[in-house]
Amino acid sequence: MANITNISSKYRELVSRSTLVSGGRPNIYQLKPKKEEFGTLTRMTVGETNGNRPNKTILLVGETGTGKSALINALFNHSMGVTWEDEVWFELVEEGSNQSTSQTSDVIVYQIFGYEDKAPPYSLTVIDTPGYGDTRGIERDVIIGERLLDVFRAQDGVRSINAVGLVLKSSECRLSDRLSYTFNSIMSLFGKDMKENIVALLTYSDGGPPKNALNALEAAKIKCARNKKNQPTYFLFNNQQKMERTEEDELVLKFAWEINKRGIDQFTAFLEKTPPQELEETVNVLNERIRLTACIQNLQDRILLMELKKKEIQQKKEAVKQFEDETKKNESYEVTVDQPYKVKENIPGGWVFFAYSGATCCKSCEETCHYPGCTVAWSAKHCVVMKEGHCTVCSGKCPASSHVKDNWQYIVKTRKLTQTNTQMKEEYEKNKSAKVTESNLLQILEDEERRMIEVKRQLEDEAYKYVVNLEQIALNVDSLSTYVHYDFLIEKMSERGDQEKVQKLEKMKRQVEEGNKSAVDYVWGKMKRFTPFRKKWQEYWTSPEERCRM
Repeated sequence: MANITNISSKYRELVSRSTLVSGGRPNIYQLKPKKEEFGTLTRMTVGETNGNRPNKTILLVGETGTGKSALINALFNHSMGVTWEDEVWFELVEEGSNQSTSQTSDVIVYQIFGYEDKAPPYSLTVIDTPGYGDTRGIERDVIIGERLLDVFRAQDGVRSINAVGLVLKSSECRLSDRLSYTFNSIMSLFGKDMKENIVALLTYSDGGPPKNALNALEAAKIKCARNKKNQPTYFLFNNQQKMERTEEDELVLKFAWEINKRGIDQFTAFLEKTPPQELEETVNVLNERIRLTACIQNLQDRILLMELKKKEIQQKKEAVKQFEDETKKNESYEVTVDQPYKVKENIPGGWVFFAYSGATCCKSCEETCHYPGCTVAWSAKHCVVMKEGHCTVCSGKCPASSHVKDNWQYIVKTRKLTQTNTQMKEEYEKNKSAKVTESNLLQILEDEERRMIEVKRQLEDEAYKYVVNLEQIALNVDSLSTYVHYDFLIEKMSERGDQEKVQKLEKMKRQVEEGNKSAVDYVWGKMKRFTPFRKKWQEYWTSPEERCRM
């Protein structure tokens, strides 16, 4: 328990539940909020909820070192009505801690209740999104989008957002590749209705015009609210509130305090006058992006299988033509083909804290529908790729009951298979009412090959449809989450000569590269550094034979 001597009575109850970090001017106290973990999410609460009081929700995005933790602490102290004269400062978030490397949580929700009689007159919910662009790879970033979806659709989760705050230093001359990637990733999560609620929160300000940061946001083409000057809407903050107030520094620190107070006053005024955005459209975007990724991964596997089956049929056709003389003599011959088949491959899975990792697979279609899967989905029926009781990904769009979530997935391999011409005919007679003869075996193989080509075209069209569908609902159409699929689809559409689709995909790809060059560079840089992901990615730029040997 902290020492409460000489502390204003309005803070004594709070101080009694805090730890004194340092005594002086100001006294600094570390709060001990109530901590709850549900799935991979963490909720930190101060005070008791009051359903009769309004609540404002802020989603913060920014890199480590931009002052995001200090900003959360400033918002809390403002909610408590802390003034310069009080000479006290409370830390809700321990500054200097690197939450982006947390292994137990990707999203932290801070709730501040019970102090609405101070300033401002409402409770606060602050959602912190650590982890974007950290050292654990692109696949980790995809999962963070799923964590936010969990926050938005949980039974007692967030239903609306008043502001999305892009946190960066006011002196920032340009967005780093990593920060550009981070902001792009967040923009990709929201519907178009969120644009007017996205603002820049500029830290480490000296009170002057933040020309550098505003130019950096403009250059990065960040979609956000605009002020009367048609600049990105921004608010200035200073990060020196807990600095020791020595005699020689007091005037400078008092000025810094005023900068911060003015910024928070303006920001809270924005929160009061700006209508909150309901998250129904955002949840739709998040669902679509997750299903898009799962669908394309599944389609790529199915296209691979079709290519391998087509190759097997071609090998059989060549054998029938080669041994035409033997067939006239009614003699038997053998052919060796590369036969594709599916196996179950073990993957990392199981319970980690309150989350269950693994893959969602369809046993009927023998296909992997979602991997990496939603860790908060404890069973296949709760996986996000399920909609109205059926899978949106597998070939048969099978019911959820046909699926399992476990620590394995289906993969395609090839094996050498030797058959006689008699065995080949018997294989096709299973699906024919008439007896297969040597004379019509070649025709049957050619018909089968045409069917495989048609199925492959249908799968490619389905993948294309998923990519362009997001143009209708997403705030950030030029998203890196769809960018990584363009080359694959462009290659497939080029092979079949569909220039209209090729041109549209190439245009979409150029728009991403022109609008997010530094973010694109960052994505490819990360993929080069992470061998497992790079290997997985290379599978879709190699021949079917090479992919099966990898």
